[in-house]
Amino acid sequence: MPEIVELLASPVHRFEGRPSDGPALAPVGELVDCVRVRAGLGIVGDRYFNQPAHRDASVTVISQESLPPGTGLLAVRRNILVAGLPVDDLVGSVLTLDSGDGPVRMQVNRRAHPCAWMDVTVGPGAWKALRGKGGVRCTPLDDGILRVGPLR
Repeated sequence: MPEIVELLASPVHRFEGRPSDGPALAPVGELVDCVRVRAGLGIVGDRYFNQPAHRDASVTVISQESLPPGTGLLAVRRNILVAGLPVDDLVGSVLTLDSGDGPVRMQVNRRAHPCAWMDVTVGPGAWKALRGKGGVRCTPLDDGILRVGPLR
C-alpha cells in the first residue's frame, strides 16, 4: 500500500556554497508528522512557500524506492518521501495524495534533477545514480493537510 514515509518543511536552504564545504546545519523541526499545503503556494513554513520563482515547483516529491536504504529527506532535501508510488513517471499528470484529511492534488510539472550535493549527503556516486529518479516538482492544486502514514 502506498504511504507517506517522511515530510520535510524547512525554512532555510542548507545546500549553499560548495558541496565540499558540507551543508549548513539543519534547523530543529524540519522533519514533521504533518504539513499544511496551500493551493498555488506550497507547504506552509517551507523555504519555497509563496516564492514567485518557485510557484511551479513549490512542492517536491521523491520515491523511497529511488534512494539507497536508510536515505531520507534530510539528505535529498525534497518535501515528501513516498513509498509505493513511481512519482518520476508522473510528469505532466496530477498526483493525488490523501493521508486521511481529504485529497490534495498536485500538478506534476517536471523532474527534480539531483545535484552534486548528493555525493556529499547521500554518498559517493549518488548524483549520477539519481539521474532520472530524483523526484518531481509540483504545484499544489488544493489546500489540505498531509500526514506521515498510509495513503487512501
